[in-house]
Amino acid sequence: MDANKRIITNTIAQYTKSIINICLSLYSTRLILEALNISDYGVYSVVAGVVGMFGYLANSLVVTTQRYISYYYGAGDKEYVKKIFANSVLVHVIICAIFCAILIPIGNYVVGSFLNIAADRVNAALAVYYVTILMLVMTIGSTPFKALLIAHENIVYISVVEVVDGVLKLILAIVLMYLDVDKLIFYSLMMLVILSLNFMAYFGYCKIKYEESRIAFKRNIIDKQCMGQIVGFAGWTTFGMLAGLSQTQGTAIILNKVFGTIMNASFGIASQVNGAIRFVSTSILNAMNPQIMKAEGQGDRQEMLSLAGKESKFSTALMILISIPLMYEMPSILAFWLKTVPPNTEVFCRALMIAFICDQTTLGLHAANQAMGKIKVYTLATTLPKIMLIPIMWFALKLGGSVDVAMACYIAIELLVAIFRLPYMHYSTKLNVGNYISKVIMPLIPLCIIECIVCHFMTSILQCPFRFLITGIVSLMASCIAIWFFTFTKSERNYFVKLIKRK
Repeated sequence: MDANKRIITNTIAQYTKSIINICLSLYSTRLILEALNISDYGVYSVVAGVVGMFGYLANSLVVTTQRYISYYYGAGDKEYVKKIFANSVLVHVIICAIFCAILIPIGNYVVGSFLNIAADRVNAALAVYYVTILMLVMTIGSTPFKALLIAHENIVYISVVEVVDGVLKLILAIVLMYLDVDKLIFYSLMMLVILSLNFMAYFGYCKIKYEESRIAFKRNIIDKQCMGQIVGFAGWTTFGMLAGLSQTQGTAIILNKVFGTIMNASFGIASQVNGAIRFVSTSILNAMNPQIMKAEGQGDRQEMLSLAGKESKFSTALMILISIPLMYEMPSILAFWLKTVPPNTEVFCRALMIAFICDQTTLGLHAANQAMGKIKVYTLATTLPKIMLIPIMWFALKLGGSVDVAMACYIAIELLVAIFRLPYMHYSTKLNVGNYISKVIMPLIPLCIIECIVCHFMTSILQCPFRFLITGIVSLMASCIAIWFFTFTKSERNYFVKLIKRK
């Protein structure tokens, strides 16, 4: 299968998975919110979020392992790929041990003193905290095997596992409705079981399918230089992701300190919606990132930058296609989805989607920078604004600012970081910024305008039950036409026409 066909196949697999998981996730959240009640759901969101801050390292490790495997596959050095995988597994084991040593002793302080949790739910929250640590261990344990699958561009298998994961979570949500136990503790335990099944699915498949995963830890395979590369790259990637975390979990903690757990429920639901939409973006990223890494490994810088631009354009187009109808119809969607809508949920949902679209416009350049491996200066420059968001938001709220003001700060920081990538990549790779804007950013503007006009028209003239479905269908049709004529280039349209005729 050639590279373009593989990208399309993997994108379709991920996109299908994303649609299925969005539906499953949204309905599961409704049931879980009803079963746990708003307060307990807020407790789970904030407690799991504290441990989840460390889970960002798992994402950085996936990126790191996949980057080196893809890069050296592109360079044709398969023996070094085996060494990279073996040493990455060892690094993961060490990191799990360190995290457990840090997180377990501070549990009582975090839950009992630091977080704002009702006294009668502290014990349950503490149980959730320790279960979440085990969930973190399972997540980190899965990362080298998931990274190997991504490097091999086996996105279809990952999609199958994640759909099964979504189905199991829906079953759990249904079962939770009928149990007479402490539902908060039971829910966290079953989430641990589901993560354990995911780990076994990735581990077992890789052991059977890929030779480089069948490793024996002998002295000659442990390489300090190799481990140093992995740890160094993962360290800076983690630092960048932790800065991103300060926008999400840091915001959640500030909302908890200022408003309490009810506001955490609102932000938790918005994060759930945003996370579901991010699945769609992942369909493009997972399909194209290995090709970007391999192109750099082969020494083809221009092809690498071209793929990075396409990744930004396609993923942003998908986000616009999905997000704008959702933003227009958010009140009716939330009312249909949830029996009780926590306050300010609509504001949080819209703000997170706008911020994510801003980030997507240059996200391919982030992947390009990772492919080059020069991430220290880039990470420092792009993370400082995100770190500064937390004190800015804190002072804004303390001075009497509303939730709207806090989320406006959130969006502004994301936009600032997205813009910064352009001059930085021009400096480091001689990226033609004008060419990038004309080929990536400008083709997205007609799509955005057309979607806004269509959605505004539909919400103005229609007043009927399930209007959001009609708006979604009409805007989807209009968006597909706009993408075809304005977003795709002539060569991209010709390629898809040839592909369809070939089928």
